[in-house]
Amino acid sequence: MTFKSSFCSGRRGFLLGGATVIGAAATGGLPLWSSIARAGETPAPDIVDMLLRPGASRASLVSNPAIQTDVWAYNGTVPGPEIRIRQGQRLRARLENTLPQETTIHWHGLRIPNAMDGVPGVTQDAVKPGGSFDYVFDLPDAGTYWYHPHANTTEQLGRGLYGPLIVEETDPLRVDRELVWILDDWRLDDAAMIDSGFNAMHDVSHAGRIGNVVTVNGLPPGELVVRPGERIRLRLLNAANGRIFALDFDELAPTVIAMDGHPVTPHRDDAPLLLLGPGMRFDLVIDIPVKGKTSFAVMDRFYDGMENRIASLAVSGEAVRDGVPDWDMALKPNPVPEPDLDQSTRHDLVYSGGMMGGMVLQQMTQSGHITPEMLNRMGIEDMAGMGNMMRSMSGSGNVWAVNGRDPDRDGDGPLVTLERGQSCRLTLMNATAWLHPIHLHGHAFRLLARNDAPVNHQPWLDTVLIKPGERVEIAFVADNPGDWLIHCHILEHRVGGMSGIIRVL
Repeated sequence: MTFKSSFCSGRRGFLLGGATVIGAAATGGLPLWSSIARAGETPAPDIVDMLLRPGASRASLVSNPAIQTDVWAYNGTVPGPEIRIRQGQRLRARLENTLPQETTIHWHGLRIPNAMDGVPGVTQDAVKPGGSFDYVFDLPDAGTYWYHPHANTTEQLGRGLYGPLIVEETDPLRVDRELVWILDDWRLDDAAMIDSGFNAMHDVSHAGRIGNVVTVNGLPPGELVVRPGERIRLRLLNAANGRIFALDFDELAPTVIAMDGHPVTPHRDDAPLLLLGPGMRFDLVIDIPVKGKTSFAVMDRFYDGMENRIASLAVSGEAVRDGVPDWDMALKPNPVPEPDLDQSTRHDLVYSGGMMGGMVLQQMTQSGHITPEMLNRMGIEDMAGMGNMMRSMSGSGNVWAVNGRDPDRDGDGPLVTLERGQSCRLTLMNATAWLHPIHLHGHAFRLLARNDAPVNHQPWLDTVLIKPGERVEIAFVADNPGDWLIHCHILEHRVGGMSGIIRVL
């Protein structure tokens, strides 16, 4: 399989090769005040209105502009219109469904009321074809977020339904330019049409649906001209169903300033590659050198032998300045409540199943990372019981389990129940042979430790990537009442059983 590469966009109507990319100036991105406001009303300045219509469209996903791919899109564009709003403002977004199937909108990473979370059967009824739904909520946290369906998500996201939601800080970071890059991949056939084989068992039980064409902001490969000495803020977002990106920035050495929207102590990552699992986001500051190289390649190197060029940065023009600016890169923290670790309640979630998963579960049991008590809660008494559980899951059409359960379908209730305001420490254990980006709705959590080793900077996240055999510890305050999904954001894994509810009373 040949994996093709991709390009990027800038902010607010940036053009490349004649293709309009996302931005508030794009046709789909204009606030449509009249779409929701009653006649004669003028919306208050602290309210932003948006109309989002998911429906059939076409997009140029491959390098030949004459070839168009049938997609599903918000307001006719992939990605959908950029929603850019200030921290503390209110968003009123009307969903008008022109798809041939029911849908919703989930506002990924936002701490919003439960009724606005967009999960059918949990927080709202799905919106039928021809129907509409109004989402109204305030934006307490600045950062990089996004929106996408949570109904038949594997197909709807896989056909192009997603868009960026940028919540600007009240005191913006000083940079010369800001870019938003939404990474995605597509499984296309020889005619550049989307392969309709969603939820294939191989995808569900292995790494998820991995495409053969990679895009950034829905565009094929291209070049971005940058100036010597320019400081760029890059907002990165992975909207792929299953692909994990491992980004190599050549010699640029970006500084990480936010993760999953939330500020972090500015730092350069110790790892040579920046890992970006589905649903995850990074905000980076990149300083273009004044002298030296005149071209930098941003590469995806996650799959050996199947590297993708994400962008080519061409340095050209007069220098913006003589050296690296001394501007502050620290962002003001968001108002996320700090968990009381001494008074917190503790819970464990063991993720098991998938191809070759029994071996990893056995290894973690033998090492003591998964205790006999945990196995008992999973209904496993010994290694034979472990094998029986795996066979039972496979026989029922499920290939993944959480604490030995199929939480979305077994009728046994939430994985965890918490009192409102309670601090919770969760240990998430990956007893499988595959990586999993575990996403929690409605809350941000502190990433405390990996395999009992404290994590540098202990960032606030909503999605954490867990490697095979790894244990991570997170903590959060259950301050948002309702039933909240916690699931793998490799979407095919969620279909196969890697999901469940955390209930906040």
